[in-house]
Amino acid sequence: MTRTTERHRVSPIAVIAIAQLLGTSLWFSANSAAEGLMHAWGATAADIGLLTNAVQIGFIAGTLVMSLGGLADRFTASATFVVSAVAGAVFNLGFAWLAQDIATGAAFRFLVGLSLAGIYPIGMKMIVSWAPDRAGQSLALLVAMLTLGTGLPHLLRATAGELPWQWVVASSSILAVIGAAMIRALGDGPHLAPPARRHAKGRPAALRAFAIPDFRAAAFGYFGHMWELYAFWTIVPVLVAATGLATEYPALGVSGLSFLIIAAGAIGCLVGGSVARTVGSAPVAIAALILSGTCAVGVAAFWQLLSPNWLLALLLVWGATVVADSPQFSALSARSCPQDAIGASLAIQNAIGFAITVVSITLTTALFQRIGPAAVWLLVPGPLVGILTCRRLVRTS
Repeated sequence: MTRTTERHRVSPIAVIAIAQLLGTSLWFSANSAAEGLMHAWGATAADIGLLTNAVQIGFIAGTLVMSLGGLADRFTASATFVVSAVAGAVFNLGFAWLAQDIATGAAFRFLVGLSLAGIYPIGMKMIVSWAPDRAGQSLALLVAMLTLGTGLPHLLRATAGELPWQWVVASSSILAVIGAAMIRALGDGPHLAPPARRHAKGRPAALRAFAIPDFRAAAFGYFGHMWELYAFWTIVPVLVAATGLATEYPALGVSGLSFLIIAAGAIGCLVGGSVARTVGSAPVAIAALILSGTCAVGVAAFWQLLSPNWLLALLLVWGATVVADSPQFSALSARSCPQDAIGASLAIQNAIGFAITVVSITLTTALFQRIGPAAVWLLVPGPLVGILTCRRLVRTS
């Protein structure tokens, strides 16, 4: 049953955001264990990219099933989130304690990705169901928590001392279950549409959204952004190691620096959400694309010439801006799509976006093994394409 805001002492938006933080810690839990996997399984940088891609592919499969099958709007959002978070926690434990090599590890990571399809887009739907009039700012908080969730395993690794990598990975499962319990206690928002029935004829609701020009522009801007984002997050640890930053900042090391760079995106999301209240979501999204693209060019061209302090500063700015546009694109899409298919529309947008990340992650990690940090040049087309395809949103906002 839907519960109203008055029954909660803590803001529902904060509850959803924190639960998202805990649930999405499953996403990069394997990346935080990269050093342990290299020692235990003889994994290479490309193998770590393969494990990341297994999550991405699982997420794509899950979002396609949810969007094209209408599942994202046929079941209550809170129930979907809870079941998905618990399932993801179980599969993540399987990766930690049952997997024996890259092949079996990839299978468990695929199942984790499948589960994440019921956490991330459903979390966005829940945000809209509680605060439809503050979607841009609220989604900024949600994606900020996703970003922290992405970096959290690196923080756990940095503070875990000599604990085996399995325990670091398993800690994400505990966090995901706590997130599920929080959403179970919260329930669904008062503005959530009743579960939709499957349409007997015609295109799936999610595909109808692409006939709307503003949704299409927001989606393609998001696709350009996704080319850059997850490939960047994937290579942050190897980028830190290859540029010598870990040697310059031994107290932080690879894991500590990786957490700081990725977690900077949470600040970028919150600042972007605040600015969007005044200028709108479209200008914030385009500004973030311009800044992140500039940082990508700066790192690719000048990483050997910059001092460690300046290089770290550039990476922190890149980390802050690379994800700041994501909640604004989601807000623009949610505002433009059919209101009886918000969950399905966001899910299909996510599915396509994450399919793009599989390509960019594969190419970038493979090229990184050959030419090192200069492989960052591959990420530059993402922001450029995003800027070119979503300009109409500024004129119509």
